[in-house]
Amino acid sequence: MGLSAPSATRGVNALEERLQTRLFTRTTRTVRLTDTGRAYLDDARDILAQLHAADAIAAGAATTPTGCLRITCSNEFGRLYVAPILTEYLDLYPSVTVDVLMVDRIVNIVEEGFDIAVRIGALPSSGLTAVRIGEVRRVVCATPAYFEQNGVPKQPADLVHHKIIAAAPVSPSAEWRFGTDAQSTVHVRPRLTVSSVATARSVVRGNWGLCRVLSYQIGPDLEAGVLQTALDEYEPPPMPINLVHTEGRRAPAKVRAFLDLAKKRLRAIPALTPTHNSRSSIA
Repeated sequence: MGLSAPSATRGVNALEERLQTRLFTRTTRTVRLTDTGRAYLDDARDILAQLHAADAIAAGAATTPTGCLRITCSNEFGRLYVAPILTEYLDLYPSVTVDVLMVDRIVNIVEEGFDIAVRIGALPSSGLTAVRIGEVRRVVCATPAYFEQNGVPKQPADLVHHKIIAAAPVSPSAEWRFGTDAQSTVHVRPRLTVSSVATARSVVRGNWGLCRVLSYQIGPDLEAGVLQTALDEYEPPPMPINLVHTEGRRAPAKVRAFLDLAKKRLRAIPALTPTHNSRSSIA
């Protein structure tokens, strides 16, 4: 806003004085929002979003997709499932451009200026709007040839007898959790640890060992029978997939148009569908 630090401080102090409440807790090291301050911030953002929506309506952006749509998602999900939707979206709406950040971390879409994020896993409480489009499982997988040569683990404890490839983004710890409550743990000893799911998948496809990944990361390989899963009955509960955005019902047309298309396309993908029963598993 072009304000100096003293000017911003005076503005905050004046606001707290007018409201007769503390919006920040201040220490010598940190400044944090109070519960009242967080609620006030969320309400203010909602009001500003409505104002921006009103401006967009007046400019026509609320009815015709236009401008730059900024999206963030994980690398593998983006490569496998988001990228094909983006090209279709751009063909449908020539007045829109898209900027995508594919990164394996949680991006604060408000602070970093994104319109939409693909979130995998339980969502914390926030003022964001979420649209659920499916779910994924944590699966143990290998090739049919590997299982034929080395046997199939019948219970999680059997993993100690197998060559383990650990994909750090999915399994950062040597403690693998199983069971409907995810409370049963097995200590695995990976022979190979890699920072890339794609690399882990490539090694597994070479019949060298087994790994644990998210089901969507090997969806095409499961459908084709290239890989198979084991220990399905011991899997932890599946994790939801949501499209998260900041604008709620007053989202501009570029956001609504992408959400409508993405919901239709992603909910039709078998690997992301809760009722999908044709997964390739081995007993």
